[in-house]
Amino acid sequence: QVQLVESGGGSVQAGGSLRLSCVASGNTMAFNTNAVAWYRQAPGKQRELVAHISERGSLFYGDFVKDRFFIFRDGAENMVGLQMDSLKVEDTAVYYCNSHWGPSSESWGQGTQVTVSS
Repeated sequence: QVQLVESGGGSVQAGGSLRLSCVASGNTMAFNTNAVAWYRQAPGKQRELVAHISERGSLFYGDFVKDRFFIFRDGAENMVGLQMDSLKVEDTAVYYCNSHWGPSSESWGQGTQVTVSS
């Protein structure tokens, strides 16, 4: 099993930055050798993919990111981070970490709130 804890959310003004962290416990080897993704969900909206890092380090971002965010992995810390710059009001959401750590196994964190004000 893999347990995930997100942190780093908060309130910032538009144009500001935040760095989110997703730290794994339990089967950290599985976490570090499989894909991890960040999703977000705003009130009244569906959950959407923000960024994804594959087991080989390939990166993928949602169209709305537009070079503002960067996903990265720190295997020594059992962590996948999300650096978010040039934040916009519409980035306001709860951000969740997701790990596909096995063929039919995945874990979600509890989420961290990001609020961007104008």
